[in-house]
Amino acid sequence: MRIAIASGKGGTGKTTVATNLTRVLIRTRPVQYVDCDVEEPNGHLFLQPQITHTQSAGILVPEIDMERCTQCGACSQLCQYHAIACLGTTTLVFPELCHGCGGCVRVCPAQAIHEVKRPIGVVEEGIAQGITFLHGRLHIGETMSPPLIRAVLQRIDPTMMAIIDAPPGTSCPVLAAIRGADVVLLVTEPTAFGLHDLTLAVEMVRALNLPVGIVINRADMGDDRVERYCATEALPVLGCLPHDRRVAEAYARGVLAVDAVPEMAAVYHTLADAILREAAV
Repeated sequence: MRIAIASGKGGTGKTTVATNLTRVLIRTRPVQYVDCDVEEPNGHLFLQPQITHTQSAGILVPEIDMERCTQCGACSQLCQYHAIACLGTTTLVFPELCHGCGGCVRVCPAQAIHEVKRPIGVVEEGIAQGITFLHGRLHIGETMSPPLIRAVLQRIDPTMMAIIDAPPGTSCPVLAAIRGADVVLLVTEPTAFGLHDLTLAVEMVRALNLPVGIVINRADMGDDRVERYCATEALPVLGCLPHDRRVAEAYARGVLAVDAVPEMAAVYHTLADAILREAAV
């Protein structure tokens, strides 16, 4: 099964929850950690994997055969992202704008367009203390991460549980990461900002018709507005993680909370049990 860990905004503790949850689950079953925050992956800082395999990932973009091109404009009229432009006697391609749909190849009456692969990042695999590790790294300057996220997800081993660390927010990269998950765990904080972004994330998950659970991080530092919202919306609160200075200090050193603070292991075990019950495993 796939458990996606997401959040309406950055800084809520999404990666903290994902990595610690993975460390707890590996004690009872095979599990893989999948970091889909390809623009800023940081799960490796805590799990310290040994990378064993690196593979380039990219998308197919159009290349024009100018000897065949008649500048009819069919390709540029189709492309909603303006990745192709017909200007006078030439046709220009802007690969960085292309979404790789392949539509231009299909509509070209002169068959003057073929596709070539343009690398946008890499997918890396490894092992971290028994945990199967998988993440993507988007090349600097690239603006489209969903194709790389999909490439990362394609490498998931379907025979074991996957903890998917999604990008923050509610934009296209998040949708690409959580689509197809068996349950989505939204990590939030008990503040006005946390509640605002949680409501957006809940709308996103519900639009995809996915099961959802809530984890309130630093639950003893704010108020009860998030809990009241969850009660009103019939959202299950699967865990409340306490604020602990020792956890923050461990985080700054790149050490997992369950390894640095003994009682946090019990907290995450309880959270893991609640998630598995919610997912009906």
